[in-house]
Formats: sequence, C-alpha cells, structure tokens
Amino acid sequence: MGAGAPNPLHSDSAILSSLKMVLRFLLYAFSIFVQGYNAELTLHPNTIRGKIPTKNGFFNTDEKTNNHRPHHHFLFPEAKSKVLPDPSDYFSSQLLSTPLPTNSFFQNFVLKNGDQPEYIQPYLIRSANSSISLSYPSQNITSALIEQIFRPDLTISASKNPKPKQRHIISSYSDLSVTLDLPSSNLSFFLVRGSPYLTFAVNGHTSISISTIHPIRKLSCDSSCTKYTIRLRNHQTWILYASSPIYLTHKVSTIKSGGFSGVIRIALLADSDSEFEKILDKYSSAYPVSGSAILRSFALQYKWDVKGAGKLLMLAHPLHRRLLSKADSSVTVLEEFNYKSMDGKLVGVIGDTWDLEPESIPVSWHSVKGLNKKSIPEIIHALGKDVKTLNASNISTTSSYFYGKLIARAARLALIAEEVSYPKIMPVVVEFLKDTIEPWLNGTFGANGFFYDRKWGGLVTKQGINDTTADFGFGIYNDHHFHLGYFVYAISVLTRFDPAWGKQYKRQAYSLVEDYTNLGLKENQHYMRLRCFDLWKLHSWAAGLTEFPFGRNQESTSEAINAYYSAALMGFAYGDADLVSVGSTLAALEIQSAQTWWHIKGDNEIYAPRFVKKNKVVGILWSRKRDSILWFAPSERKDIRLGIQVLPLLPITEVVFSDIGYVKELVKWALTSVPKNRTEEGWKGFVYALEAIYKKKQALKKALYNWHLSTKLNATMEPSGLILTGLHSLFVQTLDEKGVFAAVFNYVASYEEDE
Repeated sequence: MGAGAPNPLHSDSAILSSLKMVLRFLLYAFSIFVQGYNAELTLHPNTIRGKIPTKNGFFNTDEKTNNHRPHHHFLFPEAKSKVLPDPSDYFSSQLLSTPLPTNSFFQNFVLKNGDQPEYIQPYLIRSANSSISLSYPSQNITSALIEQIFRPDLTISASKNPKPKQRHIISSYSDLSVTLDLPSSNLSFFLVRGSPYLTFAVNGHTSISISTIHPIRKLSCDSSCTKYTIRLRNHQTWILYASSPIYLTHKVSTIKSGGFSGVIRIALLADSDSEFEKILDKYSSAYPVSGSAILRSFALQYKWDVKGAGKLLMLAHPLHRRLLSKADSSVTVLEEFNYKSMDGKLVGVIGDTWDLEPESIPVSWHSVKGLNKKSIPEIIHALGKDVKTLNASNISTTSSYFYGKLIARAARLALIAEEVSYPKIMPVVVEFLKDTIEPWLNGTFGANGFFYDRKWGGLVTKQGINDTTADFGFGIYNDHHFHLGYFVYAISVLTRFDPAWGKQYKRQAYSLVEDYTNLGLKENQHYMRLRCFDLWKLHSWAAGLTEFPFGRNQESTSEAINAYYSAALMGFAYGDADLVSVGSTLAALEIQSAQTWWHIKGDNEIYAPRFVKKNKVVGILWSRKRDSILWFAPSERKDIRLGIQVLPLLPITEVVFSDIGYVKELVKWALTSVPKNRTEEGWKGFVYALEAIYKKKQALKKALYNWHLSTKLNATMEPSGLILTGLHSLFVQTLDEKGVFAAVFNYVASYEEDE
C-alpha cells in the first residue's frame, strides 16, 4: 500500500481459513507466472492481437489518438470534497482552471504551510517566509534506514521585503521542473531537476541576502564581479555566477548585495579538483527554465527550454545513465563530474535533449510457453470447483481497494479457463464480473462509488470525500494506480469476453484508466498528466495530497506495475494501440526502477554497505528516505516485505524477477524471518513462489506442508466477514528448455475482518 496509517490487513483467521483451499489450485497456477518472457514485440503498430506496437509508434500529447478512443469523455458525478486542501493557496490563478498534480515531486510546496523540503536533485529545497533554502544533504545511515538530513546551507531572500511572511506561488510546472515565485521579493526560482546549479531571476533592481547556518570563511570574486566563491566553515565551497556584475559584501554568516536585476546561479563545488570547477565555469551561462518529457513506445525523450549562451550541463541518475541511448551523439557524459545523492551517483551530461531507451517487455493475456498438456484435465477440474465459490451477493467489502482485488481474482480465472479451452465456466465468471463491476460504473453500488473532483481534477470515492483515511486515502489521491489498476484489469478481461458489454461501458472504463494514464489536456482535459508516474525518477508515487517530511513515497512496486500492465490489456481489449503502448512502456519503466531502487543485490553500489548488508528489498521508498518498515508490518517481517513487492502475481511477474541470482539472495534472506507463530505463516507463500523458480520440488514441498499444517490448525475456525484480496497459495510444475519453473496465482495478499 502507499501512504496511510498502519492497518491490520492480514488477520490470522483469514489467512488460515483461506489456506484450506490451496490444494485444489496446485495444478493451474503455472499459466499466470510463466507467460511470455521471451515474447517478441514484432507486430505492426496497427495490429492489436496481444502484442504491443514497435518503437515507431509515437503517442505524445501533441498527436491525435486513433479512432478506438471514446469521442466524448465520460465524467462520474461531481462531488465536493470536505477533506481536500485548497489549491488556490499556492497555484497561480491561470493554473487553477486545469487539473493539478496530486503526486508530484514538488507536492510539499502546495500543502499546508508549503515549507517542507523537496528533493530537486542534487539539492534539497525549502521555501519558507519568502525565502528559498538549499541544502546539499548528508545522510543518516543505519541498517534499517537511510534518510537525508536537511540543513539550510544557503538561504536566499530579498534584503528588504515588505511582506516577509507572504507565501510562494507556483507560476508554472512541467515534468522536469517547477517555477517558484516570491512576489514580494521580486525573485523567481527555476527549480529544474538534475541541474547542478540553483537558478533564479532577480527583478526590479532588488538587493538580495544570502544567509547560512555555517560561518563564512571567505568570500572572493573574479575581476568581472560575475563569479564569487563562498567558502564555509563546514568545508563546503559554493560558486555564485551572475549574468552581470554584482557587488557582494559579507559578515559572519550573511552576504548582501547592492541592487541587481538579472539571473544568478549557485552551485556546490562537490569536488576540490580544479577540473570540476572549470566544468562549472564553462557551462554556467546556459540555464534551463523548464523541462518536458516526450513519451514514445519504449522510448522517452527529455527536452529542456534553455536560456543564455553555450551548452547545457545536467546530471543523470543511475537509471538514466543505463537508458541513455548509446547511439545518441547529441549528449556527452562526464563520468568524473558527479554529485552524491539518495538515488546513487549523479553524473554530468552535456546536452539539452536526452534520448532514453528502456528495455521492452512482453505484455499479453496468456503464457507464451504454454501448459503441460497432462495437467490440463486437473486444471479444468480445479477451475470448476473454484468458480462455484463466485457469488456477488456474498461480497461484504465496500473498500475500493479490496473490492478491486476481488474482481481481479475472478477475472484471472476467466483467462486461465480460456487458455485451457474450458468455455463451460465462462458464463458464470462473466456474469459475476458484470454483477460486481457494473454498480461501480453506473453509480448504483450504494455504500461507495466513484465521483469526480473538479478542484484538483480526478476521481474520488463516496467514502473518501468525507474521510481522509477511507479507501486508504483514495479521496486525497493516495494509491490511485493501485486501486484503479485492479478495476482496469477486471474490466479489460470482461471486455475481452463480452465486447458488447465493453462497448456499453467503454466511456466509464476509459475514465478510470485515464485518471492515472492520461498524457495531457489534449488527450483528456479532465485529468492530470500521468497522475502517479514520475517521468524523472521513472517510477510512480502513491502518497497523494498528504504532507510528508520526506516527500512522496511508494511501497508496492508490483501493484504499480499491475496498474500499467492492466492499462495495456485494456488497450488490447479495445483495439487501442496508443493505450497498449502507454501501459507497456510505463510498466517497463516501473519494472526497471523497481530493479534499480527497491531490489537490493549483494553488489549494490547505490546504497551504503551497512544498509545493503541487512536488506534485500526496500520496504517504503521515499523521495529522500529508504525505509525497511512497511505501513503495516515491522522491518523484521522480511517475508511480508518480499510479498508486498510481488503481489499480485501475474504473467509479468517473471519479468520483474528475471534475475535468478537476485531471487536466490532474496529468498534466502526472507526465509530467515518466517515467524514461528503458525497462525502468521500466510506470507510465506510469496517466498515459496520465488523459491520455486529455481527449486521447484523443495518449494512445492514446503507449500504443501504449510497448507496441511495450516488447515489442521484452522479446522474449527470459521472467519467472520472475510474480504478476500487474493485466492490461495498455488503451485504447479512444468519443464521447458531453460529449466523448471513454478508459479503462484493470486496468493492471499491481505484480509480484513468486518465488525
């Protein structure tokens, strides 16, 4: 889950009861885990038959969509929330008429007092009292966490300000930048991610003040008075560049200027080597005021709006560095010019346009390798039994999260049945999906439902408009991609099997998926561009409109991957090449980010050795913190930490965990924390699922033993009001030319008991 209060999601009685049903699913789980890792993406962009378009398929916001999208956008009924903050406190008036970001890298700047720091690589930036503070953060490192420490190394303001308490204003923002204006100070800050310089414009012949918490050892300037060197007692050296002569004087911890109009840039001298300073000098004149990202099929391009003379110098994080096209001669990488960061070494790149090429991934409905034909009769037998449990009238949950998981589970059964050619059960599954999905799409569910919030521009729920904690904060834009991803998956499957139904509810379906995949106002004017996905970090955030000292956060990468995978499936279902491409590309980027920052291999060089030694996967990843705990479990529960990065198990899961060496490390690490308390053994199934990739027989034996033990303990226990969020621990064996695989289908992820 994303941000929210810790919640007892996993009741003991629920886990034990559900494990009774494990055995009858042991034979058909394989179909959802071994799908198509070697699938080739070779079909023509206009051919939609379970494959994604080639890299030639463009889908940026400036191009027209194809004819498969709805011509008129559907809006759920409008609701006025009692819990959402007022965006007019911080956004300029011209921005308020359009949907606004709810999971952005600068979100803290527009929440409450707007004075919590945000990480604009490589600096922490804080806005307070008509001033901007920047910090080159140090880190607090333990075996349980890594967190940045904010200290205001330099604070910039106007020397004379008639309104020192006036708030900043967001005058513009883009994928890669945000502009903060301090109206009463005549200062505008161009906060561009990855810039080694803090750049700001000074208007109206204003005198500026630069203060520091560190005593100033020395202030010196060149002969032109356009470059100053600021040496602090904490051994930091900062370089100030001005577009025209500026005259500075200093006292113990304050620097003052005379009246000035123009542009000032300030950069930390991160290395005492003289060549480092020469690079900063050389590229100090060209400065970015904004930056945009153009998304294509398995390709991403950054373009910065550059002012001044010369070439642009920026910084790339480790995943950027891997994805930068080797054939791109328009950029030059400076390996020796680098800054430290929470996300790994930031390396210098010269060029105002970057081309990034993520690895393509397979997305399709079924396993490409196929099933063991000998197992098909038993799979069919298991399907027949399980479908008998589907009963819409027995559903007790009203939570958008748990309800979404429930319908996604049923949809998965339909795809398995299709793959084993067992159409007999399809009418039952289809009818169940209709009965459970339609009330959410037509507004008749009663206890909950989707509504449209015009204030920020997005979906909220009936329960969420009055309670920030309802639906895990969905009403304040938390976890949107998690919840909606499950709905989109189920709708996509139902549309596949009943195209007439899909046509009837197409506009509602697109309203759900575009809440988190919309590419911009030209696509859908009612939703923010890529609500959860961060086109600089290349993964999603889940925190919504909640102020956090450590910025945005995300816990479950696998649920984020499911959201974009499901969007691609919806594209298949509706014959929409653009949506297939968007979903597939975002899923690919989310996977590669998970492998970069959440998965911790033994040779990891991004995080400190002390943290790497004790952790094989991050629990909650914040913009300026790495935590081993979860929202609902302590760091000691390594099996749960593994599980939340695996569920829901889908064909694409094998791509996420394709590095067998890492999987072995992860499983070995997680097994050391499996609790002796037998009533808490449910999460072990995820560990066994991954172990089965390389030790089929051993993992299957453990799963069977765990099932027998659990059912014996739970023989007399009857859970009350269980909300299933997954099904059961399932294993099946198969053999191909690369070895033996085992799979898990919808392991019990979490439960909740109703009163």
